[in-house]
Amino acid sequence: MKVGIKVLGCPKNEADCEVLAGLLKGRGHKIVRSVEEADVIVLDTCAFIEDARKESIDEILSFVEAKGDFGYRLVVKGCLVQRYYEELKKEIPEVDQWIGVVAPEKIVSLLESGEDLIPERPETIYRYRKRIELEEKPYAYVKISDGCDRSCTFCSIPSFKGRLKSREIDDVINEVSDLLKQGKKEIILVAQDTTSYGEDLYGRQSLSDLLRRLNSLKGDFWIRVMYLHPDHLTDEIIDTILKLERVVNYFDVPVQHGSDRILNLMGRFKRSRELKEMLMRIRERSPDAILRTSVIVGFPTETEEDFDALKRFVEEVQFDKLGVFIYSDEEGTPAFALRNKVDPETAKRRQEELLLLQTEISYKRLERLVGRNMKVLVEGKENGYLIGRTFTEAPEVDGVVFIKGEGEMGDFLEVTIEEHDEYDMWGIAR
Repeated sequence: MKVGIKVLGCPKNEADCEVLAGLLKGRGHKIVRSVEEADVIVLDTCAFIEDARKESIDEILSFVEAKGDFGYRLVVKGCLVQRYYEELKKEIPEVDQWIGVVAPEKIVSLLESGEDLIPERPETIYRYRKRIELEEKPYAYVKISDGCDRSCTFCSIPSFKGRLKSREIDDVINEVSDLLKQGKKEIILVAQDTTSYGEDLYGRQSLSDLLRRLNSLKGDFWIRVMYLHPDHLTDEIIDTILKLERVVNYFDVPVQHGSDRILNLMGRFKRSRELKEMLMRIRERSPDAILRTSVIVGFPTETEEDFDALKRFVEEVQFDKLGVFIYSDEEGTPAFALRNKVDPETAKRRQEELLLLQTEISYKRLERLVGRNMKVLVEGKENGYLIGRTFTEAPEVDGVVFIKGEGEMGDFLEVTIEEHDEYDMWGIAR
């Protein structure tokens, strides 16, 4: 069976599908890169917010339309299916097979049998098997846990991903060791909330233990941690990230808002003062540490006073990177029942205003790096430049470095930063 795999949504989906590809190859199937070659197309979907659902449905319909030309069997899997199986099956009967949130090992058997499966309890983790990358790159996402036990009122993830499930430390170590042997130079740890890693297995937060084990592995690589929940980001985790040489000082901490009233409605525990104090402690210990966050505008009942508080918070902290999302009203969440919704035009205006403010902050934060020699991981080439990233940029969500010089994908180069704009930098390899 020749199988093509298309991944939508978060990096966790990418990690899952690369494990799936490895399992399929181990069973004698072939992974192909184009619809022309495929007997089966597997489309992995996302259901996190409205925009993600729309993208997933648009992709399903696109593949349905192309079926007549190429004759493949279309299999749709993942979060959207877990959440909306009955509606999808009724509305899009052209899809040949539906699979919810199911572990990769079981998906292989389902693809062979052609049966639908929507598990009563989502299967979010797995024992590591050799994975096959779906797109050539020098980094890899490694899922350390999935599901969530937190109670953010705006988030629908627990409804289709279930409770926290962590992978054993030794299993993660085996996967990372294999990826390093394959030549990966950046390992990016992902989960719904990496600070909760291990609580279900070991009875306590175990991210620091995992990081220390990973840091002891041999090779020239660095480690990045994403999705650190601010309410549960402890001094121990901060200290571990700052002390370990292979772990980059990059703190992805989604605070979501700067108004105490809205934080309370969101089900968050730390208030703006506590959040600011925690973030400033990181900056005091490591002035060059990167602070990245995401915030939501247009949360139900958000007033101009609340929005002003958010803007002040962003100005005071001076985040290096900031994502601004418009609230998505998700059925089944506590926030869905809140009255006084913010109209879309107001939410959009607030998003644009905050992004404009962050543009100025990002420019000023990058200014300090001009003239410095920095280690850059090369990812490719474009218009006569090498394209890479320093520790200050995560792939796909942050800027890049355009480099004059020679190198290949996966090389670490020493680069002198010469100039920058709001998000990207330019430099010369030494």
